[in-house]
Amino acid sequence: MKLNELKPKEGARSKHMRVGRGIGSGKGKTCGRGVKGQKARTGVAVKGFEGGQSPLYRRLPKSGFTNIFAREYTTLTLGRLQQAIDDKLIDAKKLVDEKALAEGRVIARLKDGVRLVATGTLKAKVDIKVAGASKSAIAAVEKAGGKVEFTAAKEKKAPAGTRKEKKTKKKAEGEEE
Repeated sequence: MKLNELKPKEGARSKHMRVGRGIGSGKGKTCGRGVKGQKARTGVAVKGFEGGQSPLYRRLPKSGFTNIFAREYTTLTLGRLQQAIDDKLIDAKKLVDEKALAEGRVIARLKDGVRLVATGTLKAKVDIKVAGASKSAIAAVEKAGGKVEFTAAKEKKAPAGTRKEKKTKKKAEGEEE
């Protein structure tokens, strides 16, 4: 087989419909768009419009909200930690903190900190400093002979225009005076 002999499988590609080529073609004059009106024009896509009926997105009830101050942690499992120690990505003899985990490429990104969870097993004695850990993960680290320390929680900056942001701005100005 040569490059110039390559072609798609039979029936994989169909010819495009040529529109506006006379009434005999079946798609002439209005090109299958019907007559006049908003949808006959180009660039119109009325998404969610149900012909004047209350659309589905308005019929369904609202629920929940997104907490803009919620912290997002990077999850680190005990199994992944043990694998990193075995692969010599991190040194178990030194204090393992979030920076060491990031440098050893054990975690992809820090986000708001690292949370240790008890998935997998840990055999190595390791002292680790993370933002959070589950009770079972702490127990597993202590059973292996290590200890878990916690970093101070990072204060999340309030988005511009919120009450919390205005409050912190006023506090900062009050402290300066």
